[in-house]
Amino acid sequence: MGPLVARLGRGGERLRRADRTRPWVLDTAVVVLVFLVCCLPDLLQGGAGGGDGPRRFRLAFVQLPTVGMLALQAGLVLPLLWRRRSPAVAFGAVTAVFVLQWSLGVALRADVALFVALYSLALHGRLRQLPWACAVMAGAVGLVAVRVSPAVSVWDALFFLLSTATAALALGLMIRIRRAQLAGLRDRAARLETERDQRGRLAVAAERTRVAREMHDIVGHNLSVIVTLADAGAYATEAAPERGREALHLIGDTGRQALGELRRLLGVLREADGPRTEPELSPQPGLADIDALCEGVRAAGLDVIYRTGGDVDALDSGVQLTVYRIVQEALTNTLKHAGADARANLAIVVEDTRLTITVQDSGPPAPAGRRGPANEEGHGLVGMRERAALYSGHVSAGPAGAGWTVRAALDLAPQGGAG
Repeated sequence: MGPLVARLGRGGERLRRADRTRPWVLDTAVVVLVFLVCCLPDLLQGGAGGGDGPRRFRLAFVQLPTVGMLALQAGLVLPLLWRRRSPAVAFGAVTAVFVLQWSLGVALRADVALFVALYSLALHGRLRQLPWACAVMAGAVGLVAVRVSPAVSVWDALFFLLSTATAALALGLMIRIRRAQLAGLRDRAARLETERDQRGRLAVAAERTRVAREMHDIVGHNLSVIVTLADAGAYATEAAPERGREALHLIGDTGRQALGELRRLLGVLREADGPRTEPELSPQPGLADIDALCEGVRAAGLDVIYRTGGDVDALDSGVQLTVYRIVQEALTNTLKHAGADARANLAIVVEDTRLTITVQDSGPPAPAGRRGPANEEGHGLVGMRERAALYSGHVSAGPAGAGWTVRAALDLAPQGGAG
């Protein structure tokens, strides 16, 4: 049963595609079918009132010559060629010939074309045209009931004809509603597919932004430390070779740390063509790693005084990562702009549902010409603001005396409400 249904479905789909390409083929086939089934028997028997029917039925109708019968049949059947392109026009033409035919007292089997035209109007026409079409149909079948009254009861004729017209009308409307439902489902599926693709692109863009931000934090901080250590090592090579070697060791350690973090970050994104190997993962940095971060900055020459306040150990991992990256970027900017001989005060304080980060430096030995984050508005300050915005926070940066101050505030209250 399943394969048969599948074959029928594929066959129906092929027919629909062929009909969309050559719609005139189906319309012509309908006209030919109506002619063979309804018109040809009348031509052979001399009309629906001829043949071997009851005597009173034969006497109730007029017998037309073949030419007249062909003319009426053509008027009933040929308008069906336009039953889908202009259903109202086709229905009107068939109804006019139908009324003329019965006014002359002629009965033809081709009258079935009127019900086909009504079905086509219900399926393809405008819905506002159906009321007047039903009124015209009722008048036409009333005329037929009166004309056949010598042979058939008027009420019996009306019941039969109105039932047939109702069936044609209901069939057309049912198929029309079904097609509208299928079109709606297809449209909804297309919109859902579009929305899915858009969500995928947005997710990719967000992931790219996150990766770019992480790489900026990692590379920017470690390269700033490496550059500062290299400058200090070059200066100390002749005066104090031991300090020069120590600087080189610190450069190596900092470079290896940066390389490890980049491998961890990029390893998650890499998709191998063969069997996928899991990248070596390590926990994301948090508040516990800020001490090591400060040690690395101190090794580059920047004196960092670090203190905390409040229950910082209770912060979740997401908040800790945000705090770590903001502190990392702020210290990197301090090292870059204030120089290795400056001093920085770092404070992380938690009060109720608010967390504040303050990084204040003493400024360079020669304040003139200093350029801070607020002047440059580079990726660093933008990245800090983006991270703070995840927790409904904000970041401000500006001069404070001879130095520079970066302040960040995060809202630790749960977002959203119940229900």
